[in-house]
Amino acid sequence: MERPAVVSGRRSPSVPDYNISTSTLAFDQHFSTTAEGVLLQAEIVCGMLVWILIGGTEYFQLSALCWVMFVAISCWVLTVCLFLIYLTGAHRRIPRVPWTMLSLCFHCSAAALYLVTAVADALSVNQATRGRHNYNCWAASAFFASLNTLCYAGSSYLSYHAWKTTEEEH
Repeated sequence: MERPAVVSGRRSPSVPDYNISTSTLAFDQHFSTTAEGVLLQAEIVCGMLVWILIGGTEYFQLSALCWVMFVAISCWVLTVCLFLIYLTGAHRRIPRVPWTMLSLCFHCSAAALYLVTAVADALSVNQATRGRHNYNCWAASAFFASLNTLCYAGSSYLSYHAWKTTEEEH
C-alpha cells in the first residue's frame, strides 16, 4: 500500500516567492453602460453586420463594395481595439497618449468614411437583381452602414465634448 506524499509547507530560501496574480488590467463594468460604451458596442455590432452581409455575397464583382468591405473591416478592428482599451482601463495606464484627441480623430474619420461607404453601398444595391440573395444582403448592409454612420457621428459628438472639457481644464 502506498503512502500519500507529504508536502512540506516550508520553501527553500534559494527559490524566490513570485506573486503570480499581478495583473494591472481591470474590467470596467461601468464603461459598457455609459453612452460612449453603448455607442462603441453598437458600432461593433453594426460594423460586423455590414461586412458579414457583404462578405457572404459576390461583392468582388463591384469595386464599390470592395471599398465598403475595406472600410467596414478596418473601422471594425480599430473600434474593437478602442473598446477593449477603454473596457480594460488601459487608457488610464498610458497617460502620455492623448486618448480624447485620438478618440475624436478616429470617430470623426470613421463617420466620414462610413458616410461615403453607406452611399456607395446604397448605390451598389441597384446592381443586383431585386429579390435575390445579393440584393437583400446589399440592401441590409446599406441600412446598417447608414446606422453605423449615425453611431460614429454620435461618438464623434461625445468625443468632441470630452475633448473640449479636458482642454478647458488645462
